[in-house]
Amino acid sequence: MAGCSGEKDEAPAADSATEQVEDASAADVSPAGNVLVAYFSATGNTEGVATAIAERLGADVFAIELSDPYTEADLNYNDDTSRTSVERVDGTNPELTQVMPNGWADYDRVLLGYPIWWGEAAWPLRTFVAGNDFAGKTVVPFCTSASSGIGDSADALAEIAGSGDWREGERFSSGAGDEAANWAADLGL
Repeated sequence: MAGCSGEKDEAPAADSATEQVEDASAADVSPAGNVLVAYFSATGNTEGVATAIAERLGADVFAIELSDPYTEADLNYNDDTSRTSVERVDGTNPELTQVMPNGWADYDRVLLGYPIWWGEAAWPLRTFVAGNDFAGKTVVPFCTSASSGIGDSADALAEIAGSGDWREGERFSSGAGDEAANWAADLGL
């Protein structure tokens, strides 16, 4: 909590051997090549997981954002007339503020995060995946959900993409940033 309050913890000075071990450990989890963590988050749960993964890997981050952001009423899955309910039935691909991340061609690995809605990747992912060329990229999906698993959501996105080396993904609950960061570091990408 000291970091949040503005107070600083004083730590004893490390000797050079300890610093070298810490530097080697950091190098072990830092991937070679360009890695992007791209994610959509409607309520902040996926954003927290994506941020933890990006920090652990030293990766760039791209937030997939809607041109017309969802409101709380839009996200009410119990209301058949809510925006997300209607988009689900209609198969709508919501408009994004930016479909292709800056420097997209330079990334060779993409970790792709999203919430699970009705057992599927949130609808903005359809727009993102359809609008980008994944050829030559390794793609590792991850999702957040209170109860549903990743299911076939990643397979459906891979089918929309039509290219890329799509790997098996993982599901996390909200607040699982440390768990997700450890998972990402163990991928060996």
